[in-house]
Amino acid sequence: MDSPPESIFKSAFRAFFRMFFAVAGILLAVFAFLILYSAFTPSPLVQEKTKLEILPDAEGNREILSMTTPAILQISVHGVIGDPKGLDSQMMENILLDSRTGLLSHDRVKGILLHINTPGGAATDANNIYQMLKAYKEKYQVPIYAYVDGFCASGGMYIAAATDQIFSSAESVIGSIGVVWGPFFNFHDVMMKVGMQARTLTEGIDKDMMNPTRPYREGEDNSMKAVMDYSYQRFVDIIVANRPNVDKTKLINEYGAQIYDPVRAEEIGYIDHATSSRNETLRALLEAAQLDPKKPYQVVTLFPKHDWISELVTGKSPLFTGRIEHAIDLGKPYAGADPVAYLYRP
Repeated sequence: MDSPPESIFKSAFRAFFRMFFAVAGILLAVFAFLILYSAFTPSPLVQEKTKLEILPDAEGNREILSMTTPAILQISVHGVIGDPKGLDSQMMENILLDSRTGLLSHDRVKGILLHINTPGGAATDANNIYQMLKAYKEKYQVPIYAYVDGFCASGGMYIAAATDQIFSSAESVIGSIGVVWGPFFNFHDVMMKVGMQARTLTEGIDKDMMNPTRPYREGEDNSMKAVMDYSYQRFVDIIVANRPNVDKTKLINEYGAQIYDPVRAEEIGYIDHATSSRNETLRALLEAAQLDPKKPYQVVTLFPKHDWISELVTGKSPLFTGRIEHAIDLGKPYAGADPVAYLYRP
C-alpha cells in the first residue's frame, strides 16, 4: 500500500534543516582550519606590513632574481600626502622598515627612487616623511633620487628636498612653496535672513575662533597666522638648505607659491634635470649607488598588505563584526580635517 504523499510544509521544513546543517558544517570546518592555521603558523614578533612587487629595470626586464641580488626600492609618492589612499607617514614608515627585512634583508637595498606625482597635502605627514627619508639615507648610506612624473607641488617639494637629485619628465608641474589653511566660510548673514541662530559655549579667549555662525572678530585669527608663518618659514628653510641653487630672497619675494614647467624649475634650482625619464633617473641612481647597470639588479616596490586570514582569526573581519564601513571620498584635504597644508590648490 502506497504511503500518503508528504505535505509541502514537511518537505520545506526538512530541506531547510538539511541546508542549515550543511552550512553549519562548512562554517565549523572553516573555523577549525583557522584555529589550526593560527596555532601552527609561526607568529614573529615583527610582522611585515607590506607586500613586494617586482618592477621593470632600466632595460624593461622584470624577472625575479636571486635573493642576494642588489635592489633599488621604488616608492610611489602619489595623490594627496596624508591621505591613506595616497601616502601618509605611517605607510612610509612601514615601507622603510620592511625594506630592511624579509626578502630585502641583508642590506639588499642600495638606493631609493621616489616616483612623484602629488599636489602636496598635510604639513605633518610631509615633514614626517621628509625626516624619515633623511634619517634612512644617513643610517644606511644609500642615495635617494626623485623622478617627477606629473606634479611635484608644495608638500611634494618638501619631500623631494630629502633626495640627492631630482629629475623630471617634460610635462611635469613643479613648485608651489607655500602654506594653505582653509577656506573658511561664514554663514552668519544667511542665518540672519532665515531667522536662524546658533550658540557655542566656550571657555578661553578665542576658543571658538573662526566660528562661521557669527561675525568674525578682528584679530581672532592671529594665532592661526602665526602657526602658518612658522610652517612657511620652516618650508622655505628646508628648500634652501637642500636645494643650494635656490635663492632664498627670490623664493620669498618673487617665486612664492607659483608653479613652473621643468625647464624653468631647473633654472630656479628646484630640480636638477628637466625633460628626463624614469629610466634615465634609474641609471643615474645606479651609478650613485656604485652598481654596474650591466650586472643583475632588481627594482622592487612595497605596498600595504591586506591580510584577510588574520582578520578572520582575530575577529576583525566584517563577517564577524557584522559591520561594513563606508566612507565619503572628499578628495583634497579641507579646513578642519587637515588644518595646515602644503597643498597646491589651483
